[in-house]
Amino acid sequence: MTLEPAVSAWSVVRGVDIASPGCSVKDSFADLDLAEDGFEVLFEAQWIHRPAGAPMPEPEAEAAKLEWSEVADAGELAAWEAAFDDDGGDRLFRPALLRDGIVFLAGRTDGRIVAGAVASTGGGVVGVSNLFGPAWAGVLGAVCARWPGLDVVGYEHGEDLEAAVRAGFTAIGPLRVWLRPSGTGTVLAQ
Repeated sequence: MTLEPAVSAWSVVRGVDIASPGCSVKDSFADLDLAEDGFEVLFEAQWIHRPAGAPMPEPEAEAAKLEWSEVADAGELAAWEAAFDDDGGDRLFRPALLRDGIVFLAGRTDGRIVAGAVASTGGGVVGVSNLFGPAWAGVLGAVCARWPGLDVVGYEHGEDLEAAVRAGFTAIGPLRVWLRPSGTGTVLAQ
């Protein structure tokens, strides 16, 4: 992940494991060109920001029925991930994350997880990611109850960006995620 604008592609690529399948780079300012190094743009998005104390959005009818809580243990995390990744792919989230200050929020109906998000703090803000289901109103309610004085940030694109804007976020700048497909050799442009 780039942490400042105008870094060279060379300085980014030499710091990542390009030999591993699925190597990716979050270009936080959308100002890199990694194509010469075998990367392809996975997606482009917008950073989003919502100030602390902003009015809460009204939940849509389906979302208003959800009960929100934090995932408490490895079993709940597995259920959360199954709802998040409905194609049954590999596990992405290790249970150790629950001890590392990462908060998995679950929106439940009849005890079944149907919506969720991941929240973490740092730099005086709450970062929200991995939303699924009818989530913004419930996620913001849970985040603001736990961290009432912190702004909320993240990134979204497409319809998810539109939903975030409806929930009170402002798009504040572009980002790009690059992926290096497996089998692309070891070319390093300089």
